[in-house]
Amino acid sequence: MIRWGIIGTGGIARAFAADLELTDSGTVAAVGSRSLEKAEAFGHGRAHGSYEALVSDPEVDAVYVATPHPMHHANARLALEAGKPALVEKAFTMNANEAKDLVGMAREKGVFLMEAMWTRFLPHMAEIRRLIAEGALGEIVTVIADHGQWFAQDPAFRLFAPELGGGALLDLGVYPVSFASMVLGTPERVVTLSTPAFTGVDGQTSILLGCASGAQAVINCTSSAVSPTTAAIVGTEARIEIERRWYGPSAFTFTPRDGEPTRFETHLEGHGLRLEADEVARCLEQGLLESPLLPLDETVSIMETMDAVLAAATV
Repeated sequence: MIRWGIIGTGGIARAFAADLELTDSGTVAAVGSRSLEKAEAFGHGRAHGSYEALVSDPEVDAVYVATPHPMHHANARLALEAGKPALVEKAFTMNANEAKDLVGMAREKGVFLMEAMWTRFLPHMAEIRRLIAEGALGEIVTVIADHGQWFAQDPAFRLFAPELGGGALLDLGVYPVSFASMVLGTPERVVTLSTPAFTGVDGQTSILLGCASGAQAVINCTSSAVSPTTAAIVGTEARIEIERRWYGPSAFTFTPRDGEPTRFETHLEGHGLRLEADEVARCLEQGLLESPLLPLDETVSIMETMDAVLAAATV
């Protein structure tokens, strides 16, 4: 039973805490905020009025970093310096250099570190990886994924506020970029078309990723409209079509090039965040310093792709 300490008290922190109640791998032991009042109002675990106090709590086994993107690097460093395994919300950091720094520190200190890309650990994603590994799709040709949500134009809201790491890519686009990485690996070429939001951060971004094999990924993210949020993997022998909200608990259809389609469906109680906590617990029990399902080098590679997308978007 992992005793979790949570840094941050926002919506994702509350969802994580609620999901932990559905698993026997961990529980919320404490929460840290820059305000003791906010920590006390969180309603889970002991309240700490600073992040330093949270990571120093001897009854905290692992730390979940749930603050806005620009704070991930500093907050994760606090946990690693205290020798505490860290699960860091996505986007993992603001850029690849910050990601490399955290990975280097974790490896130097021999402390577990993982990106909290919860999608990677969902049941339908595990089944998709199995089908790909077995060669059921043949040679992968195309990956298609989108993630669009509508948000009111509030300049103080984190998706639009530059100082909070705003932008569609870091908050929404990281999902399909990570999905493409899972299926195709690191791309050799990145092509981007981006339109800024009213505050200047990226509002809609379309991405083409090209791989050495010739496979391509077609990705879109936007913060101004609700998109279909579907995804597909197309191979020479079959295709997989993942239904709406593909990045959460979902279903998919496997259609052979010559044959009848079959549907894969799961029923998962809760949000699904507990599965990443289960993975941390499994890795710690086995003495692993990173997850084989989301290795640290891949997290760095994903951030390098995100850097390339943002660089092209600002040209």
